[in-house]
Amino acid sequence: MDYATYEVEAQVEATHWWFVGRRKLFISIIQQLKLPITSEILDIGTSTGTNLRMLSEAGYSNVRGLDMSDDAIRWCKDKGLGTVQKGDVCNIPSADNTYDFILSTDIIEHVDDDYLALKDIYRVLKPGASVLITVPAFQSLWGLQDEVSHHKRRYLLKELNDKLMACGFVVKQIYYFNYLLFLPIYIARKLIAWLKIKVHSENEINSDFINYVMAKIFELDIKTARFIKPPFGVSVLALATKV
Repeated sequence: MDYATYEVEAQVEATHWWFVGRRKLFISIIQQLKLPITSEILDIGTSTGTNLRMLSEAGYSNVRGLDMSDDAIRWCKDKGLGTVQKGDVCNIPSADNTYDFILSTDIIEHVDDDYLALKDIYRVLKPGASVLITVPAFQSLWGLQDEVSHHKRRYLLKELNDKLMACGFVVKQIYYFNYLLFLPIYIARKLIAWLKIKVHSENEINSDFINYVMAKIFELDIKTARFIKPPFGVSVLALATKV
């Protein structure tokens, strides 16, 4: 990501509706898995520490972070969120069969060869262990955030499912989420592009009132998406297991 984008995220991730809501969604899935507190967990692409914050608050202490960016590593250190190793999702600096659980949230869309990234995630997971993956959905939603985050692509659900299966994973859950805000986000992104609005990140477009309203909508979304399995959403979530 651009440095300015990291800086915005670092300042807002603790309270912004998007990051808060995602942490609630992710921790609910982790709790369903009944992962022991001592589990070996890897957070790939820590960015400025949103998942590390979640895992720490949940009591997990055997957690490692991995990120390619020196800026991200510094932000996590400055926040006291633990040590993050510099490394590439396509060549994870860990031995085979190391981790009980991996988070790879909004990561593989950044790399040229997402199949290679998924294969290496498979390699470092223990047999029977799971990875939680999220990716941005629908190329029609391409906008400012994709540009400043240096995304390579957005995904359809079937595309992600097929790539996971091709790597040997068993897909336990997969669905679109952030479906309630799909149309408002689509319109907002088209307006930002049309009006040539200059911001470092969409996360800057917020206020206390907007944050409150969006948080309530997103909370309803993440509670219902896995059951409704809507045909669209801003993101795709997959929970996949190594056999």
